[in-house]
Amino acid sequence: MEHETLIGAFYVFALAAFLGYQVISRVPPLLHTPLMSATNAISGISLVGSIVAAGAHYSTFSTVLGFIAVTCATTNVVGGFVITDRMLRMFKRKPTVKKED
Repeated sequence: MEHETLIGAFYVFALAAFLGYQVISRVPPLLHTPLMSATNAISGISLVGSIVAAGAHYSTFSTVLGFIAVTCATTNVVGGFVITDRMLRMFKRKPTVKKED
């Protein structure tokens, strides 16, 4: 029974990865910043879920996978905020220096 569950989980993972790539590759550049902000919110939810999985102590394997998930989700959230901040700085106007007579 465990073997069938693992194959089903892998199938869902592969399908989600393919679908995610297809969706993201078709996003116009103008929408990247709002999309990145929404992705950060979703990554925050996955971070909470991975913390729960890591702390549940079902088995050593689930704890290790939970720790890896916490690390990946944290990296994703921090990287997303860094990229969003960088993109938003590109749209800010630079201060103009007034010349004195």
